[in-house]
Amino acid sequence: MITTKNSLQLFKELDEKITHLSTVSALVGWDQKVMAPKKGRMLFSKAASALETEIFKLMVSEDMGNLLNELSSPEMMNSLDEVTRARVRERKQFYDRSKAIPTELYQEYSTLTNEANHIWEEARANNDFGHYLPYLERIVEMKRKFAEIVGYKGHPYNALLDEFEQGLTVEALDPLFAELRKVSVELLKRIQDSPYKTPEEIFDQKFSTEKQKEFNRYVLPIIGFDMEAGRLDETVHPFAQSMNTGDVRITTRYLENNVRSALFGTIHEAGHGMYEQNIDPEYEGTVLRNGTSFGIHESQSRFFENMVGRSKEFWNFFFPTLQSYFPEQLKDITVDEFYRAINTVKPSLIRVEADELTYNLHIMIRYEIEKGLISGELQVKDLPSIWNKKMEEYIGTVPNNDSEGVLQDVHWSFGGLGYFPSYTLGNLYAAQILNTIQQEIPHFYQTIENGQFEIVNEWLRTKIHQYGSFLSPNELIVKVTGEELNAKYLAEYLTAKYSQIYGL
Repeated sequence: MITTKNSLQLFKELDEKITHLSTVSALVGWDQKVMAPKKGRMLFSKAASALETEIFKLMVSEDMGNLLNELSSPEMMNSLDEVTRARVRERKQFYDRSKAIPTELYQEYSTLTNEANHIWEEARANNDFGHYLPYLERIVEMKRKFAEIVGYKGHPYNALLDEFEQGLTVEALDPLFAELRKVSVELLKRIQDSPYKTPEEIFDQKFSTEKQKEFNRYVLPIIGFDMEAGRLDETVHPFAQSMNTGDVRITTRYLENNVRSALFGTIHEAGHGMYEQNIDPEYEGTVLRNGTSFGIHESQSRFFENMVGRSKEFWNFFFPTLQSYFPEQLKDITVDEFYRAINTVKPSLIRVEADELTYNLHIMIRYEIEKGLISGELQVKDLPSIWNKKMEEYIGTVPNNDSEGVLQDVHWSFGGLGYFPSYTLGNLYAAQILNTIQQEIPHFYQTIENGQFEIVNEWLRTKIHQYGSFLSPNELIVKVTGEELNAKYLAEYLTAKYSQIYGL
Protein backbone atom coordinates (compact mmCIF):
# COMPACT_ATOMS: atom_id res chain seq x y z
CA MET A 1 0.00 0.00 0.00
CA ILE A 2 1.27 3.47 -0.93
CA THR A 3 1.25 5.77 2.06
CA THR A 4 0.88 9.53 1.97
CA LYS A 5 4.52 9.87 2.91
CA ASN A 6 5.50 7.67 -0.02
CA SER A 7 3.20 9.63 -2.33
CA LEU A 8 4.82 12.90 -1.34
CA GLN A 9 8.29 11.48 -1.94
CA LEU A 10 7.25 10.04 -5.31
CA PHE A 11 5.78 13.40 -6.33
CA LYS A 12 8.94 15.28 -5.40
CA GLU A 13 11.08 12.78 -7.33
CA LEU A 14 8.84 13.07 -10.40
CA ASP A 15 8.82 16.87 -10.18
CA GLU A 16 12.62 16.88 -9.97
CA LYS A 17 13.00 14.46 -12.87
CA ILE A 18 10.76 16.57 -15.12
CA THR A 19 12.62 19.73 -14.13
CA HIS A 20 16.04 18.23 -14.90
CA LEU A 21 14.90 16.85 -18.26
CA SER A 22 13.36 20.25 -19.06
CA THR A 23 16.75 21.84 -18.38
CA VAL A 24 18.37 19.54 -20.94
CA SER A 25 15.58 20.34 -23.41
CA ALA A 26 16.13 24.08 -22.84
CA LEU A 27 19.83 23.63 -23.51
CA VAL A 28 19.02 21.83 -26.77
CA GLY A 29 16.70 24.68 -27.79
CA TRP A 30 19.36 27.28 -27.03
CA ASP A 31 21.95 25.33 -29.02
CA GLN A 32 19.67 25.03 -32.07
CA LYS A 33 19.14 28.80 -32.13
CA VAL A 34 22.67 29.91 -31.27
CA MET A 35 25.41 27.37 -31.91
CA ALA A 36 24.20 24.56 -34.16
CA PRO A 37 25.35 24.57 -37.83
CA LYS A 38 22.46 25.40 -40.14
CA LYS A 39 22.59 22.13 -42.06
CA GLY A 40 22.04 20.13 -38.89
CA ARG A 41 19.11 22.02 -37.41
CA MET A 42 16.30 20.38 -39.38
CA LEU A 43 17.87 16.95 -38.95
CA PHE A 44 18.05 17.45 -35.18
CA SER A 45 14.42 18.57 -34.87
CA LYS A 46 13.06 15.06 -34.35
CA ALA A 47 15.60 14.35 -31.62
CA ALA A 48 14.62 17.55 -29.80
CA SER A 49 10.96 16.68 -30.27
CA ALA A 50 11.49 13.17 -28.86
CA LEU A 51 12.88 14.62 -25.64
CA GLU A 52 10.11 17.22 -25.35
CA THR A 53 7.49 14.49 -25.86
CA GLU A 54 8.97 12.29 -23.13
CA ILE A 55 8.82 15.25 -20.74
CA PHE A 56 5.20 15.89 -21.72
CA LYS A 57 4.34 12.23 -21.11
CA LEU A 58 5.70 12.45 -17.58
CA MET A 59 3.79 15.65 -16.88
CA VAL A 60 0.43 14.15 -17.89
CA SER A 61 1.14 10.56 -16.87
CA GLU A 62 -1.23 8.39 -14.88
CA ASP A 63 1.29 8.40 -12.04
CA MET A 64 1.34 12.18 -11.98
CA GLY A 65 -2.45 12.32 -12.07
CA ASN A 66 -2.83 9.90 -9.18
CA LEU A 67 -0.25 11.70 -7.07
CA LEU A 68 -1.79 15.11 -7.72
CA ASN A 69 -5.27 13.81 -6.99
CA GLU A 70 -4.14 12.59 -3.59
CA LEU A 71 -1.90 15.52 -2.67
CA SER A 72 -4.32 18.25 -3.77
CA SER A 73 -7.15 17.14 -1.51
CA PRO A 74 -7.99 19.85 1.07
CA GLU A 75 -6.80 17.80 4.02
CA MET A 76 -3.51 16.93 2.33
CA MET A 77 -2.84 20.48 1.10
CA ASN A 78 -3.31 21.77 4.64
CA SER A 79 -0.69 19.34 5.91
CA LEU A 80 1.97 20.30 3.36
CA ASP A 81 4.54 23.06 3.78
CA GLU A 82 3.93 26.15 1.65
CA VAL A 83 6.65 25.38 -0.90
CA THR A 84 5.34 21.88 -1.52
CA ARG A 85 1.80 23.23 -1.82
CA ALA A 86 3.00 25.60 -4.52
CA ARG A 87 4.77 22.75 -6.35
CA VAL A 88 1.57 20.69 -6.31
CA ARG A 89 -0.46 23.70 -7.48
CA GLU A 90 1.84 24.41 -10.44
CA ARG A 91 2.03 20.78 -11.60
CA LYS A 92 -1.73 20.35 -11.22
CA GLN A 93 -2.49 23.42 -13.30
CA PHE A 94 -0.50 22.00 -16.21
CA TYR A 95 -1.89 18.50 -15.71
CA ASP A 96 -5.52 19.63 -15.65
CA ARG A 97 -4.96 21.79 -18.71
CA SER A 98 -3.01 19.30 -20.81
CA LYS A 99 -4.00 15.77 -19.81
CA ALA A 100 -6.51 15.45 -22.66
CA ILE A 101 -3.95 16.27 -25.38
CA PRO A 102 -2.98 13.06 -27.22
CA THR A 103 0.74 12.29 -26.95
CA GLU A 104 0.96 11.65 -30.71
CA LEU A 105 -0.52 15.08 -31.43
CA TYR A 106 1.90 16.74 -29.02
CA GLN A 107 4.89 15.00 -30.63
CA GLU A 108 3.74 16.06 -34.09
CA TYR A 109 3.42 19.64 -32.83
CA SER A 110 6.81 19.54 -31.13
CA THR A 111 8.54 18.30 -34.30
CA LEU A 112 6.72 20.91 -36.36
CA THR A 113 7.75 23.85 -34.19
CA ASN A 114 11.36 22.66 -33.97
CA GLU A 115 11.49 22.61 -37.77
CA ALA A 116 9.50 25.82 -38.21
CA ASN A 117 12.01 27.97 -36.35
CA HIS A 118 14.70 27.13 -38.92
CA ILE A 119 12.25 27.63 -41.81
CA TRP A 120 11.24 31.03 -40.40
CA GLU A 121 14.89 32.13 -40.29
CA GLU A 122 15.31 31.18 -43.96
CA ALA A 123 12.04 32.86 -44.96
CA ARG A 124 12.93 36.06 -43.16
CA ALA A 125 16.43 36.16 -44.65
CA ASN A 126 15.04 35.65 -48.17
CA ASN A 127 11.82 37.70 -47.82
CA ASP A 128 9.88 34.56 -48.72
CA PHE A 129 6.60 34.21 -46.81
CA GLY A 130 5.56 31.35 -49.10
CA HIS A 131 8.43 29.23 -47.76
CA TYR A 132 7.10 29.66 -44.21
CA LEU A 133 3.39 29.51 -45.09
CA PRO A 134 2.73 25.73 -44.90
CA TYR A 135 4.49 25.49 -41.52
CA LEU A 136 2.58 28.42 -40.07
CA GLU A 137 -0.72 27.07 -41.41
CA ARG A 138 -0.10 23.77 -39.63
CA ILE A 139 0.92 25.54 -36.41
CA VAL A 140 -2.26 27.62 -36.39
CA GLU A 141 -4.36 24.55 -37.18
CA MET A 142 -2.81 22.66 -34.28
CA LYS A 143 -3.21 25.57 -31.87
CA ARG A 144 -6.90 25.62 -32.77
CA LYS A 145 -7.06 21.90 -31.99
CA PHE A 146 -5.32 22.42 -28.67
CA ALA A 147 -7.78 25.17 -27.76
CA GLU A 148 -10.71 22.84 -28.41
CA ILE A 149 -9.10 19.97 -26.47
CA VAL A 150 -8.11 22.12 -23.50
CA GLY A 151 -11.44 23.91 -23.47
CA TYR A 152 -12.28 27.55 -22.79
CA LYS A 153 -15.00 29.96 -21.82
CA GLY A 154 -15.81 32.81 -24.16
CA HIS A 155 -13.32 33.36 -26.99
CA PRO A 156 -11.22 30.35 -28.13
CA TYR A 157 -8.10 32.55 -27.85
CA ASN A 158 -8.59 32.43 -24.06
CA ALA A 159 -7.19 28.89 -24.10
CA LEU A 160 -3.93 30.21 -25.52
CA LEU A 161 -3.72 33.29 -23.29
CA ASP A 162 -4.02 31.05 -20.24
CA GLU A 163 -0.90 29.18 -21.33
CA PHE A 164 1.23 32.31 -20.83
CA GLU A 165 -0.69 34.29 -18.19
CA GLN A 166 -2.93 32.14 -16.07
CA GLY A 167 -6.52 33.34 -15.98
CA LEU A 168 -6.05 36.07 -18.58
CA THR A 169 -8.95 36.43 -21.02
CA VAL A 170 -9.93 38.40 -24.09
CA GLU A 171 -12.78 39.83 -22.03
CA ALA A 172 -10.25 41.31 -19.57
CA LEU A 173 -7.66 42.34 -22.17
CA ASP A 174 -9.93 44.13 -24.64
CA PRO A 175 -10.94 47.00 -22.31
CA LEU A 176 -7.40 47.24 -20.89
CA PHE A 177 -5.94 47.53 -24.39
CA ALA A 178 -8.70 49.92 -25.48
CA GLU A 179 -7.88 52.30 -22.62
CA LEU A 180 -4.16 52.12 -23.33
CA ARG A 181 -4.65 52.58 -27.06
CA LYS A 182 -6.78 55.70 -26.50
CA VAL A 183 -4.12 57.27 -24.28
CA SER A 184 -1.31 56.25 -26.66
CA VAL A 185 -2.98 57.55 -29.83
CA GLU A 186 -3.89 60.88 -28.21
CA LEU A 187 -0.35 61.34 -26.84
CA LEU A 188 1.17 60.37 -30.19
CA LYS A 189 -0.97 62.99 -31.94
CA ARG A 190 0.20 65.69 -29.49
CA ILE A 191 3.84 64.69 -30.03
CA GLN A 192 3.49 64.73 -33.81
CA ASP A 193 1.90 68.19 -33.63
CA SER A 194 4.68 69.52 -31.39
CA PRO A 195 7.34 71.70 -33.05
CA TYR A 196 9.87 70.32 -30.57
CA LYS A 197 11.91 67.56 -32.25
CA THR A 198 14.57 65.22 -30.93
CA PRO A 199 18.07 64.93 -32.50
CA GLU A 200 17.50 61.43 -33.88
CA GLU A 201 20.05 62.04 -36.63
CA ILE A 202 22.72 61.13 -34.06
CA PHE A 203 22.14 57.52 -35.06
CA ASP A 204 22.39 58.04 -38.82
CA GLN A 205 25.94 56.71 -38.91
CA LYS A 206 27.83 53.47 -38.48
CA PHE A 207 28.81 52.10 -35.07
CA SER A 208 31.37 49.29 -35.05
CA THR A 209 29.71 46.03 -33.99
CA GLU A 210 32.91 44.96 -32.22
CA LYS A 211 32.81 48.12 -30.10
CA GLN A 212 29.11 47.53 -29.44
CA LYS A 213 29.98 44.07 -28.12
CA GLU A 214 32.67 45.49 -25.86
CA PHE A 215 30.34 48.13 -24.45
CA ASN A 216 27.54 45.64 -23.80
CA ARG A 217 29.93 43.39 -21.88
CA TYR A 218 31.00 46.44 -19.88
CA VAL A 219 27.39 47.36 -19.02
CA LEU A 220 26.02 43.94 -18.08
CA PRO A 221 27.90 43.28 -14.80
CA ILE A 222 27.40 46.88 -13.64
CA ILE A 223 23.61 46.70 -13.97
CA GLY A 224 23.60 43.37 -12.13
CA PHE A 225 23.79 40.55 -14.66
CA ASP A 226 26.23 38.00 -13.24
CA MET A 227 28.56 36.98 -16.09
CA GLU A 228 29.84 34.08 -14.00
CA ALA A 229 26.27 32.76 -13.90
CA GLY A 230 25.41 33.60 -17.49
CA ARG A 231 26.66 34.40 -20.96
CA LEU A 232 25.89 36.71 -23.88
CA ASP A 233 25.69 35.41 -27.46
CA GLU A 234 24.33 36.46 -30.84
CA THR A 235 21.20 35.21 -32.59
CA VAL A 236 18.67 36.26 -35.24
CA HIS A 237 16.01 37.18 -32.67
CA PRO A 238 17.15 38.03 -29.10
CA PHE A 239 15.96 35.80 -26.27
CA ALA A 240 16.90 34.60 -22.78
CA GLN A 241 17.13 30.99 -21.64
CA SER A 242 17.62 29.80 -18.07
CA MET A 243 19.16 26.40 -17.33
CA ASN A 244 19.40 27.11 -13.60
CA THR A 245 20.22 30.08 -11.37
CA GLY A 246 23.92 29.58 -12.15
CA ASP A 247 23.50 29.30 -15.93
CA VAL A 248 21.30 31.93 -17.54
CA ARG A 249 22.01 32.66 -21.20
CA ILE A 250 20.97 35.80 -23.05
CA THR A 251 21.36 36.71 -26.70
CA THR A 252 21.29 39.87 -28.79
CA ARG A 253 21.59 41.03 -32.40
CA TYR A 254 24.17 43.58 -33.61
CA LEU A 255 23.47 46.02 -36.44
CA GLU A 256 26.20 48.38 -37.59
CA ASN A 257 23.64 50.92 -38.81
CA ASN A 258 21.49 50.76 -35.67
CA VAL A 259 23.44 50.95 -32.41
CA ARG A 260 20.22 51.12 -30.40
CA SER A 261 19.13 47.62 -31.41
CA ALA A 262 21.78 45.61 -29.56
CA LEU A 263 22.16 48.22 -26.82
CA PHE A 264 18.58 48.11 -25.60
CA GLY A 265 18.00 44.54 -26.72
CA THR A 266 20.85 43.42 -24.45
CA ILE A 267 19.54 45.41 -21.48
CA HIS A 268 16.07 43.95 -22.14
CA GLU A 269 17.34 40.36 -22.09
CA ALA A 270 19.48 41.12 -19.04
CA GLY A 271 16.24 42.01 -17.21
CA HIS A 272 14.97 38.49 -17.96
CA GLY A 273 18.33 37.05 -16.98
CA MET A 274 18.63 38.80 -13.65
CA TYR A 275 15.14 37.61 -12.72
CA GLU A 276 16.22 34.00 -13.28
CA GLN A 277 19.61 34.41 -11.58
CA ASN A 278 17.97 35.76 -8.41
CA ILE A 279 15.29 33.10 -7.88
CA ASP A 280 15.59 31.40 -4.48
CA PRO A 281 18.10 28.51 -4.87
CA GLU A 282 15.76 26.43 -2.68
CA TYR A 283 13.51 26.07 -5.73
CA GLU A 284 16.25 24.56 -7.90
CA GLY A 285 15.16 21.19 -9.26
CA THR A 286 11.46 22.02 -8.83
CA VAL A 287 8.66 23.44 -10.97
CA LEU A 288 9.04 26.72 -9.03
CA ARG A 289 12.52 27.46 -10.37
CA ASN A 290 11.38 29.86 -13.15
CA GLY A 291 9.55 33.20 -13.25
CA THR A 292 5.86 33.08 -12.39
CA SER A 293 4.46 34.18 -15.78
CA PHE A 294 5.47 35.64 -19.10
CA GLY A 295 3.85 38.96 -18.22
CA ILE A 296 5.79 39.27 -14.98
CA HIS A 297 8.94 38.18 -16.81
CA GLU A 298 8.41 40.87 -19.43
CA SER A 299 7.87 43.41 -16.65
CA GLN A 300 11.46 42.85 -15.55
CA SER A 301 12.93 43.13 -19.05
CA ARG A 302 10.85 46.16 -20.02
CA PHE A 303 11.56 47.78 -16.64
CA PHE A 304 15.31 47.56 -17.21
CA GLU A 305 15.20 48.36 -20.92
CA ASN A 306 12.99 51.43 -20.66
CA MET A 307 12.37 52.75 -17.18
CA VAL A 308 15.99 52.26 -16.22
CA GLY A 309 17.89 52.01 -19.52
CA ARG A 310 16.20 54.93 -21.27
CA SER A 311 16.29 57.22 -18.26
CA LYS A 312 18.39 60.39 -18.17
CA GLU A 313 20.05 59.22 -14.96
CA PHE A 314 21.20 55.95 -16.54
CA TRP A 315 23.00 57.86 -19.26
CA ASN A 316 24.41 60.46 -16.90
CA PHE A 317 26.37 57.50 -15.57
CA PHE A 318 27.09 55.53 -18.77
CA PHE A 319 27.32 58.15 -21.54
CA PRO A 320 30.94 59.23 -20.91
CA THR A 321 32.01 55.60 -21.32
CA LEU A 322 29.89 55.16 -24.44
CA GLN A 323 31.57 58.26 -25.88
CA SER A 324 34.96 56.70 -25.21
CA TYR A 325 33.93 53.66 -27.27
CA PHE A 326 32.59 55.83 -30.11
CA PRO A 327 34.59 59.09 -29.95
CA GLU A 328 33.98 60.10 -33.56
CA GLN A 329 30.26 59.40 -33.63
CA LEU A 330 29.50 61.05 -30.28
CA LYS A 331 32.24 63.65 -29.91
CA ASP A 332 29.96 66.69 -30.14
CA ILE A 333 26.90 65.13 -28.51
CA THR A 334 25.71 66.05 -25.01
CA VAL A 335 24.10 63.54 -22.66
CA ASP A 336 20.85 65.51 -22.86
CA GLU A 337 20.83 65.28 -26.65
CA PHE A 338 21.56 61.57 -26.48
CA TYR A 339 18.79 61.03 -23.92
CA ARG A 340 16.23 62.81 -26.07
CA ALA A 341 17.40 60.97 -29.19
CA ILE A 342 17.00 57.49 -27.65
CA ASN A 343 13.49 58.48 -26.56
CA THR A 344 12.36 59.70 -29.95
CA VAL A 345 8.73 58.84 -30.65
CA LYS A 346 8.43 57.85 -34.27
CA PRO A 347 6.15 55.21 -35.79
CA SER A 348 8.40 52.40 -37.01
CA LEU A 349 8.12 49.09 -38.81
CA ILE A 350 10.00 46.87 -36.36
CA ARG A 351 8.49 46.02 -32.96
CA VAL A 352 11.75 45.35 -31.10
CA GLU A 353 13.08 48.74 -32.17
CA ALA A 354 9.89 50.70 -31.43
CA ASP A 355 9.76 53.52 -28.89
CA GLU A 356 7.95 53.01 -25.60
CA LEU A 357 4.79 54.76 -26.75
CA THR A 358 4.13 53.07 -30.08
CA TYR A 359 5.46 49.69 -28.92
CA ASN A 360 2.11 48.74 -27.41
CA LEU A 361 0.39 49.47 -30.72
CA HIS A 362 2.64 46.84 -32.32
CA ILE A 363 1.46 44.36 -29.71
CA MET A 364 -2.19 45.20 -30.33
CA ILE A 365 -1.75 44.46 -34.04
CA ARG A 366 -0.44 40.99 -33.27
CA TYR A 367 -3.14 40.45 -30.66
CA GLU A 368 -5.92 41.27 -33.12
CA ILE A 369 -4.36 39.02 -35.77
CA GLU A 370 -3.95 36.09 -33.39
CA LYS A 371 -7.54 36.34 -32.18
CA GLY A 372 -8.69 36.23 -35.80
CA LEU A 373 -6.47 33.27 -36.67
CA ILE A 374 -7.67 31.17 -33.74
CA SER A 375 -11.35 32.04 -34.25
CA GLY A 376 -11.03 31.21 -37.96
CA GLU A 377 -11.98 34.71 -39.08
CA LEU A 378 -8.52 35.19 -40.63
CA GLN A 379 -6.53 32.82 -42.83
CA VAL A 380 -2.76 32.42 -42.67
CA LYS A 381 -2.33 32.86 -46.43
CA ASP A 382 -3.79 36.38 -46.14
CA LEU A 383 -1.46 37.50 -43.35
CA PRO A 384 0.93 39.70 -45.39
CA SER A 385 -1.89 41.95 -46.60
CA ILE A 386 -3.72 41.85 -43.25
CA TRP A 387 -0.48 42.78 -41.47
CA ASN A 388 0.18 45.74 -43.76
CA LYS A 389 -3.36 47.06 -43.38
CA LYS A 390 -3.21 46.91 -39.61
CA MET A 391 0.23 48.55 -39.56
CA GLU A 392 -1.19 51.46 -41.53
CA GLU A 393 -4.29 51.65 -39.32
CA TYR A 394 -2.53 51.43 -35.95
CA ILE A 395 0.89 52.97 -36.61
CA GLY A 396 0.57 54.89 -39.86
CA THR A 397 3.34 53.10 -41.75
CA VAL A 398 3.45 50.19 -44.19
CA PRO A 399 6.29 47.62 -44.54
CA ASN A 400 8.20 47.56 -47.81
CA ASN A 401 8.46 43.77 -47.70
CA ASP A 402 7.41 40.78 -45.59
CA SER A 403 10.78 40.49 -43.84
CA GLU A 404 10.15 43.82 -42.11
CA GLY A 405 6.45 42.99 -41.87
CA VAL A 406 4.76 39.69 -41.10
CA LEU A 407 8.06 37.76 -40.92
CA GLN A 408 9.82 39.98 -38.39
CA ASP A 409 8.92 38.04 -35.21
CA VAL A 410 10.02 34.54 -34.23
CA HIS A 411 7.11 33.77 -31.89
CA TRP A 412 4.68 32.03 -34.23
CA SER A 413 7.39 29.65 -35.41
CA PHE A 414 7.69 28.14 -31.93
CA GLY A 415 3.92 28.10 -31.43
CA GLY A 416 3.83 31.23 -29.27
CA LEU A 417 0.34 32.36 -30.23
CA GLY A 418 -0.95 33.99 -27.05
CA TYR A 419 2.50 35.26 -26.04
CA PHE A 420 2.46 38.77 -27.52
CA PRO A 421 0.03 40.32 -25.00
CA SER A 422 2.64 39.47 -22.34
CA TYR A 423 4.79 42.35 -23.60
CA THR A 424 2.15 44.99 -22.98
CA LEU A 425 1.22 43.28 -19.72
CA GLY A 426 4.91 43.59 -18.88
CA ASN A 427 4.80 47.33 -19.55
CA LEU A 428 1.70 47.66 -17.36
CA TYR A 429 3.25 45.63 -14.53
CA ALA A 430 6.54 47.54 -14.85
CA ALA A 431 4.90 50.97 -14.54
CA GLN A 432 2.97 49.83 -11.46
CA ILE A 433 6.18 48.42 -9.96
CA LEU A 434 8.05 51.66 -10.76
CA ASN A 435 5.42 53.67 -8.91
CA THR A 436 5.91 51.49 -5.83
CA ILE A 437 9.70 51.38 -5.95
CA GLN A 438 9.85 55.18 -6.13
CA GLN A 439 7.71 55.40 -3.00
CA GLU A 440 9.89 52.91 -1.13
CA ILE A 441 13.20 54.20 -2.53
CA PRO A 442 12.62 57.96 -3.03
CA HIS A 443 16.17 58.36 -4.35
CA PHE A 444 15.65 55.51 -6.88
CA TYR A 445 16.87 57.43 -9.94
CA GLN A 446 19.74 58.99 -8.00
CA THR A 447 21.06 55.51 -7.18
CA ILE A 448 21.04 54.73 -10.91
CA GLU A 449 22.82 57.99 -11.69
CA ASN A 450 25.49 56.98 -9.19
CA GLY A 451 25.80 53.50 -10.68
CA GLN A 452 24.47 51.91 -7.48
CA PHE A 453 22.44 49.23 -9.18
CA GLU A 454 22.82 46.85 -6.26
CA ILE A 455 20.23 48.90 -4.34
CA VAL A 456 17.68 48.53 -7.13
CA ASN A 457 18.48 44.87 -7.70
CA GLU A 458 18.20 43.99 -4.02
CA TRP A 459 14.71 45.53 -3.95
CA LEU A 460 13.70 43.55 -7.04
CA ARG A 461 15.26 40.38 -5.67
CA THR A 462 13.47 40.52 -2.33
CA LYS A 463 10.15 41.81 -3.68
CA ILE A 464 9.88 39.87 -6.98
CA HIS A 465 12.75 37.70 -8.20
CA GLN A 466 13.26 35.36 -5.26
CA TYR A 467 9.73 33.98 -5.44
CA GLY A 468 10.07 32.24 -8.81
CA SER A 469 6.69 30.59 -9.42
CA PHE A 470 5.91 30.34 -5.70
CA LEU A 471 3.35 33.15 -6.06
CA SER A 472 0.85 33.52 -8.91
CA PRO A 473 1.16 36.67 -11.08
CA ASN A 474 -1.83 38.31 -9.41
CA GLU A 475 -0.65 37.37 -5.91
CA LEU A 476 2.77 38.82 -6.70
CA ILE A 477 1.62 42.17 -8.12
CA VAL A 478 -0.80 42.66 -5.21
CA LYS A 479 1.92 41.75 -2.70
CA VAL A 480 4.37 44.19 -4.31
CA THR A 481 2.11 47.13 -5.14
CA GLY A 482 -0.95 46.64 -2.95
CA GLU A 483 -3.38 46.51 -5.86
CA GLU A 484 -4.28 44.45 -8.92
CA LEU A 485 -2.99 45.31 -12.37
CA ASN A 486 -4.44 48.41 -14.05
CA ALA A 487 -3.52 50.79 -16.86
CA LYS A 488 -3.36 53.96 -14.73
CA TYR A 489 0.36 53.90 -13.96
CA LEU A 490 1.60 53.23 -17.48
CA ALA A 491 -0.63 55.99 -18.85
CA GLU A 492 0.72 58.43 -16.25
CA TYR A 493 4.33 57.37 -16.83
CA LEU A 494 4.15 57.75 -20.62
CA THR A 495 2.35 61.09 -20.41
CA ALA A 496 4.80 62.56 -17.91
CA LYS A 497 7.90 61.31 -19.71
CA TYR A 498 7.00 62.45 -23.20
CA SER A 499 5.43 65.72 -22.08
CA GLN A 500 8.84 66.61 -20.64
CA ILE A 501 10.83 65.42 -23.66
CA TYR A 502 8.58 67.10 -26.23
CA GLY A 503 7.61 70.17 -24.22
CA LEU A 504 3.89 69.36 -24.28
